Amino acid sequence: MTQAVAATRSKGAVLAWGQSRFYIDTLLLLAAAGLLILGFIMVSSASLHLGDKLADDSFFFPKHQLVHIAVGAFLAGMVACVRLETWEKSSMGLFVVGLLTLILVLIPGLGMKVNGAMRWLSVFGVRIQVSELFKLIAVIFMARYISRHLQTVRSSALGMIFPLGLLLVASVFLLLEPDFGATAVIMATALAMLFLGGARLWQFVFLVGLAIAGGILLILSAEYRLKRVLSFLDPWKDPLDSGFQLTQALIAFGRGELTGVGLGSSVQKLFYLPEAHTDFLFSVIGEELGLMGACMVILLFTTVVWRAFAIGKLAERQGMRFGAFLAYGIGIWFGLQAFINMGVNMGMLPTKGLTLPLMSYGGGSMIVTCSALALLLRVRSEAIERRFSGPRMRTTWVRA
Repeated sequence: MTQAVAATRSKGAVLAWGQSRFYIDTLLLLAAAGLLILGFIMVSSASLHLGDKLADDSFFFPKHQLVHIAVGAFLAGMVACVRLETWEKSSMGLFVVGLLTLILVLIPGLGMKVNGAMRWLSVFGVRIQVSELFKLIAVIFMARYISRHLQTVRSSALGMIFPLGLLLVASVFLLLEPDFGATAVIMATALAMLFLGGARLWQFVFLVGLAIAGGILLILSAEYRLKRVLSFLDPWKDPLDSGFQLTQALIAFGRGELTGVGLGSSVQKLFYLPEAHTDFLFSVIGEELGLMGACMVILLFTTVVWRAFAIGKLAERQGMRFGAFLAYGIGIWFGLQAFINMGVNMGMLPTKGLTLPLMSYGGGSMIVTCSALALLLRVRSEAIERRFSGPRMRTTWVRA
């Protein structure tokens, strides 16, 4: 029978069954649970009126989000049971599967078109945004590549160009959906991982410059992207059209002030703020919970990113290169996507459709982010296992 031994000291706990141990990062789990619970509450608050209008059921979106969280938790448990060695060996196969899904979603009849974008596949009734899945696949692929070719990355430009070239192929399919936000997150995460891997500074700066130049060209080549940037610079110039989303988001934050107008009392979510339960959930948080609520969300995300880097450092000390870069990559991805989403909501960045990890409504995003957290826990568990191998495996209290 499985026996769980919980610890409350510092950041560590351990689950034990027979001779097996799984070492848990308590702070990471608490921060993630906080984001999941707060996200569910805010999605419920932001979508009750929408569910009543679209499905004649006020609790339509909360019920579905609860299912998303349950499925995400179940799959996370399965992911956590798979050793890192298996993920490392499967990385290239996963990359090929990821490319195939990016192609399949563009085929009429297979891909689902929503708001003019072809980004979703329906799997057993769950709508999965393939770009979310590919983000995790890209991190696993980059972690394996850097761990296997560390000296090449540090000594040759080819060490950076080869993996980025493969990701560039995937980015072409992402841009055809179109999904500029996912492309930016994936490429930025890959560049940051290569930098942490020891890529030469001048090569890194040069490639970042190319990426910025490419982004500018992509913005200029599409009228709707250019329109978003121009409206971001002056949203009040056309507040009822191109600047509508941003002005409504800013109004929401303005109404929230320090402590907010109260849970469920948002006015902006009532058909003023588009996508209030997904892309602009942070604006609803700012309005209903105020600056204090927004700061709480930022603190929770900061904790998740901090623990990811702490886990990466722990794995690196134990000689687990793949696990280290996997943890770093997940931390960069979570931090970057959360920063972009919050920046868009607060008018710091041009409007872009990116969800708030672990919080926004969505099945694919929830499942993938929960799985990524499970991989972080797996990295830490194997690093602790390696540290305390031998007689000390029986230790219940652990630190990272």
